[in-house]
Amino acid sequence: MSLTLEQIHRDVADCLGEDPADIPVDENLVDYGLDSVRVMTLLERWRRDHAVTADFADLAERPAIEAWASLLEAS
Repeated sequence: MSLTLEQIHRDVADCLGEDPADIPVDENLVDYGLDSVRVMTLLERWRRDHAVTADFADLAERPAIEAWASLLEAS
């Protein structure tokens, strides 16, 4: 089961304690409080639940939901 943009959006919002409507999909997530610990938390969840093969550097390079969706939907 692959990740969708909507699922990534919900998971990121949940991790940040925000409503998904308050986090634009094309904005830099660092500006919304995303840090390396949260990226690793999300990545571990997605590896476990969705067999994601991306690594931390892939996500850290472009910390935006749209960018992650392109990367993670393909993995």
